[in-house]
Amino acid sequence: MSDEAGFLSAAALADSYRRRERSAVEVAREVLSRIDRLDGEANALVTVTHERAIDDAERADQALRDGTAGPLCGVPYTIKDLVPTRGIPTGYGSRVWRDPAPVADAPVAERLAASGGVLLGKTTVPEHGFKGDSANPLTGPCANPWRADRTPGGSSSGAAVAAAIGYGPLHQGSDGAGSIRIPSAFCGVFGHKPSFGLVAHPPASGFALSHLGPIARTVEDAALLLDAMAGFDPRDRLSVPPPEPSFAEAIRRPLPRLRIAFSPDLGYAAVEPGVAALVAGAAREFSALGHDLEEVDPALEDPWWIERELWLSMFAASSPDALEHRDQVSPGLLRLVEQAAARGSQAVGEALEARAGLLLDIERRLSGYDLLLCPSLPCTAFALGDDQPASVAGRAYDDLGWTQFCYPFNLTGQPACSVPCGLSDGLPVGLQIVGRRLEDALVLRAAAAYEAEHPFALPPL
Repeated sequence: MSDEAGFLSAAALADSYRRRERSAVEVAREVLSRIDRLDGEANALVTVTHERAIDDAERADQALRDGTAGPLCGVPYTIKDLVPTRGIPTGYGSRVWRDPAPVADAPVAERLAASGGVLLGKTTVPEHGFKGDSANPLTGPCANPWRADRTPGGSSSGAAVAAAIGYGPLHQGSDGAGSIRIPSAFCGVFGHKPSFGLVAHPPASGFALSHLGPIARTVEDAALLLDAMAGFDPRDRLSVPPPEPSFAEAIRRPLPRLRIAFSPDLGYAAVEPGVAALVAGAAREFSALGHDLEEVDPALEDPWWIERELWLSMFAASSPDALEHRDQVSPGLLRLVEQAAARGSQAVGEALEARAGLLLDIERRLSGYDLLLCPSLPCTAFALGDDQPASVAGRAYDDLGWTQFCYPFNLTGQPACSVPCGLSDGLPVGLQIVGRRLEDALVLRAAAAYEAEHPFALPPL
């Protein structure tokens, strides 16, 4: 059986359905066959929804015949295994907190089901999404598709691996300190962390840190998925309506001449030399595209302490009985819960107060610029199974402190994407594009312009 369908874009699949060259059922069977052959080793999916996928595909083919098909009708997608999905086990990468059969869909699962897409399954995550690696006590790790001894990143680990190795075009991720951008950068695919609130979060918005967004092999596919995911939902009081009627249509509009800031380190970050060189070269490409690029030093102070206080509190709240099950919980997650227990409410209050000024500070320092470019991450993929790199450019970090280009924009809620920009010692590197809040369309349009000149490569499968 051919594997072609697993690598076709959502746009190409939709076009083939319109031309009656393929059926959704044929595509679903082809991609499921690929998953069945490869995922025993790849471990990108913790649950493969064979029956649901065929049922979804049959409904899609009927909608195509009826002329009622939407833009994602019949297109395969996956959901991260932190998102409750009705009737499908949601494991959270945990032996303790897994739900064998959620009774209701989270808002994003509900929206994707309504889009007419074909659900292939749930993707691998670390326990409760606490780290930038894939290992968990429930199903074990998945590996980087470029080098099997390296991590794919996390916490949207399986989603990025699935995108890279041809498990269909569309994969839902979430990002509380980089969890869309980390695995996208490490696996050489495209990931977009939307503006905070653009995609409603289940059941609440995780201390207003976690964002839901798309992972895909192309910017256009990510925009199509974001169109299906975005929108206000009364179950999330912090959700907002999308400012664009269609992000997929927005990226087809030509960019105006932009004033773009490039910062190699945001004023505080350590970066590996190979990563720094590739990102600087990618940033210069925006000058070649006709934009005004200026290297800047925003002189920011590292806001990790703010993120860390909120991060600890979030995991203490989501894992309240971790100490009672310490023999079954990931050691790294247990350590976070123990550290949170030793803190008082004053530390959280101070972090919230400092956070309130961070967005204003970044906006002031970067006023006059349309976009900010910087590395997605300071290093390439580290050893599989480690919770974090041992060091970055000679500097050691605690927990997720090494994701120093990611978490500032979780705190501010700004849109930020990771665009593959080359290989360093055979491993992918990501360029991060950051925009003003709710200007996701501009971020995606800039990413699409870069992609058009520098198409993304696939791993040597």
